[in-house]
Amino acid sequence: MRSVIMMLAVAVFGLAMVAPGLSPAMADIVVNVDQGATQPLPIAVPVFSGRPVAAQLQQVIAADLARSGLFRPLDPATFPAGPQDVNVKPAFDAWKAISAQGLLTGDVSADADGRLTVNVRLWDVYAGDQLVGQQFSSGSESWRRVAHKVADAIYEKLTGEPGYFDSRVVFAAESGPRGRRIRRLAIMDQDGANPRYLTDGSYSVFFPHVSANTRDVTYMALRPTGSTIYLLNIATGRQEALGHFPGMMFAPSFSPNGAWVAFSAEKDGNTDIYAMNLATRSATRLTTDPGIDTSPSFSRDGAQLVFNSDRGGSPQIYLMNTDGSNVHRISFGSGRYTTPVWSPDGKLIAFTKQEGSAFHIGLMKSDGSNERLLTDSYLDEGPTWAPNSRVIMFARDTGYGAHLWTVDVSGKFLAPSAYTLGASDPAWSALLP
Repeated sequence: MRSVIMMLAVAVFGLAMVAPGLSPAMADIVVNVDQGATQPLPIAVPVFSGRPVAAQLQQVIAADLARSGLFRPLDPATFPAGPQDVNVKPAFDAWKAISAQGLLTGDVSADADGRLTVNVRLWDVYAGDQLVGQQFSSGSESWRRVAHKVADAIYEKLTGEPGYFDSRVVFAAESGPRGRRIRRLAIMDQDGANPRYLTDGSYSVFFPHVSANTRDVTYMALRPTGSTIYLLNIATGRQEALGHFPGMMFAPSFSPNGAWVAFSAEKDGNTDIYAMNLATRSATRLTTDPGIDTSPSFSRDGAQLVFNSDRGGSPQIYLMNTDGSNVHRISFGSGRYTTPVWSPDGKLIAFTKQEGSAFHIGLMKSDGSNERLLTDSYLDEGPTWAPNSRVIMFARDTGYGAHLWTVDVSGKFLAPSAYTLGASDPAWSALLP
């Protein structure tokens, strides 16, 4: 288990987008993400006209929207007959008849080199307004990214919040029996597609974290001889060790600007938090308490670190400035708090909480107020934030191995990840460039 280890261990794709202009009409259909939708918005996503990959684009867009919990893509079997011309205003009465509130139309074409051009329009069926009109272009190999970008455009227009679909997740892929578990570093699209291994399984991988540039990963490699923290370039596969410490090294985390990595290291029986300048490879010790200090996570502005420590007798959440000053505790509820991680927008901290035999993924503000528990299970741990700070991915183990799950910040949309194999320690990337 990630928390047990922490406490005991003492091909970037080219894709261009142009926006030919949005309709000046204001959206009459709005999804309120702050309160959580009582009913997901019915939206029709017909297969785009043209070819190639028209049907595949429709399937990925609809799946993205459905998985958010905020939208309900309607059954294509109920759609009006005939193709939907993206350049022609729809016959809205036909779509009202199936209770569609939103309608997405589009077409796709490919040039002689196979490069795709995708045009889309989002319509408010009852107001008869165009809400989104955009054109996307990409290489043929990046058609899934086009679909995710279309879903992001819909999400942003109807919720007022940035989307999160065009992103990836790095994680520890788990296989084999519990006593001989193989943990390989892996990466996939946020919807579980295109999974691939980044390490060979000759050592166990824990605590991956993705840099803001989405190109680099830092992680802990655990071997019988000890642990090492590595930096790995996703595109090239090149990796290098992050310094050498005599004891265990674990729980690395990039700063927002990618210039630093904070991590925990055990030295002379004491586990403290360090920060390393990646340009100079010089490390600064930030904590000196006799307790176990671990799981550092930078604030959005890079000025503070949240971490957990058992200096008070049990694991709790603390804040400090990135120079190690102004250390103060912010968790005061019952139970044990571990794996805190700051949201990308800087407003909330997610964490793992254990109370008795139950584990929870929870949220609190950076001053420790407004604590809320989003999940309740035999073992939930290791939260990571979607780039829009609205969805959290975590690992859930019901006694038969860990798998990835997601929950939104309202706690109303809890679901297993589309990636169904064994996995833990997810780390969500920022939106891809």
